[in-house]
Amino acid sequence: MSYWVLLLSVLVLSFLMTVALRRYAISQSLMDVPNARSSHSVPTPRGGGVAIVLAFLMALPVAYGFELVSLELLVGSLGAGGLVAIIGFLDDHGHIAARWRLLGHFAAAAWGLYWLQAAPALMIFGSVFDLGAVGYVLAALYLVWMLNLYNFMDGIDGLASLEAITVCLGSCVLYWLIGMPGLIWGPALLALAVAGFLFWNFPPARIFMGDAGSGFLGMQLGLLSLHAMNAQPSLLWAWIILLGSFIVDATFTLARRLLRGDKVYEAHRSHAYQYASRQFGKHRPVTLAITAINLFWLLPMAVVVVKGGVDAIFGVVIAYVPLVLLAVKFKAGEKEHAS
Repeated sequence: MSYWVLLLSVLVLSFLMTVALRRYAISQSLMDVPNARSSHSVPTPRGGGVAIVLAFLMALPVAYGFELVSLELLVGSLGAGGLVAIIGFLDDHGHIAARWRLLGHFAAAAWGLYWLQAAPALMIFGSVFDLGAVGYVLAALYLVWMLNLYNFMDGIDGLASLEAITVCLGSCVLYWLIGMPGLIWGPALLALAVAGFLFWNFPPARIFMGDAGSGFLGMQLGLLSLHAMNAQPSLLWAWIILLGSFIVDATFTLARRLLRGDKVYEAHRSHAYQYASRQFGKHRPVTLAITAINLFWLLPMAVVVVKGGVDAIFGVVIAYVPLVLLAVKFKAGEKEHAS
């Protein structure tokens, strides 16, 4: 079996499953109906992200059979990603109390960390520090935050999909440049699983991802970044740079809302990308602008870091400064007004 057949199969499978899920959502009235907190104006089917989950998780065992991915990544992804997707799917179809969702998210993170055997170490200014048990706690918090921030940032058409694709393909470029082609298959398969869904999610979206898809992507991207860290510690910082658009907007917005005393678990439209989409009156310009930032700013900065052109910490700071300025410009976290 040609590797190209595997890649094409993931893309086609995701595309076809999205078609089936869209028909299912319409038949079962699983529609995202616009309200005062929505960024869309017409009822739209939701839950299409399940196609991403199934296409990727079905491809991993095949890739393992061809020795393209490790057993650790296979079992860690099946358990952690699968659990997060199930929780999101149930929440899409009804409601799960926040405390139970959070417990499930930490259980998924623990499973992923156990199987990945992610070393509790961190590279800081060129030196690797063993953090012991604290490292595992920080890694679990990182995975749960990645999962939830991805949910927060899945608010306009195509954004979460193109973020995942550009970050995954960007990581493939990094692995190729530093001579670690064995790491490419995980993110490549995920990018193609998302690409099949993107055809139906590109603005104007004909189906939404839903919590099952967005939560899964956040967890899986976090797992892939920690898997890369095991191979070379500087790669974690490179992933954090690649994910900068989402990390900065979500974290900046959450921090401002916390400081103001808002109930952070309540739905809102105060992320920078949401203010920007209302300012431009469309989703597409914002989605494409963030994609351009990922490709033409964050990816080159990540390349500089992995090639040793600048210390990883300084690279993150340099990469994030313009993103913070954009968050301020587009009022990330500012209180919404009725007008």
